[in-house]
Amino acid sequence: MTKIGVFDSGVGGQAVVDAIKRSIPDADVVYADDKANVPYGNKTPEELKQLVLPILNMLSKQGCDAIVVACNSVTTTIISDLRQKISTPLIGMEPMVKPAAATTETGMIAVCATPATLKSTRYAWLKQQYADGVEVLEPDCSAWPYMIESKQIDHNKIRSRIADVCEAGADVIVLGCTHYHWIEKEIKDIAKEYKTTVIQPEQPVIAQLKRVLGLRP
Repeated sequence: MTKIGVFDSGVGGQAVVDAIKRSIPDADVVYADDKANVPYGNKTPEELKQLVLPILNMLSKQGCDAIVVACNSVTTTIISDLRQKISTPLIGMEPMVKPAAATTETGMIAVCATPATLKSTRYAWLKQQYADGVEVLEPDCSAWPYMIESKQIDHNKIRSRIADVCEAGADVIVLGCTHYHWIEKEIKDIAKEYKTTVIQPEQPVIAQLKRVLGLRP
């Protein structure tokens, strides 16, 4: 049986686990998190390495055929370093800047992500490579992972952030943190009022996972 590891800092990755199970029902999916140290979005690359490496090593030793790093903060800051130390194939998740920039009609997109992701060199590269000439709004969503982890959802703050970028002209919103997948429907409902599209990378990541595992798309 194919064994797939999934890692995230907290509850966010469970949405990815659920999506993988729907797409690859015969797989054994093992989920590992680090709720004791959530959120990851305010940590340095060195702090992230110290936290993440032991967990990925554990998943690798359990016989996982591939590991999905369901954390944009980790992927955009240290995935290259992790791949040098972990022999199991790692599939990362990062903000979908490329498809957002390719589909915007207003020339403006919004990326909802953590401070660590927004400060990363990988995210800067994604913008430079794929969003040249596109205005990228980066609303302050830094409190959202903890809000979702603690189940203390502030619906007014969510509406305010999403409405602000829609009213500014963004017609595509990128969810660049798996925690935000848990409030995806709420975000989409708000964005729909402005005819704004909301995207997140679960399906492209699952497609890449299937390629790595040699499974049919």
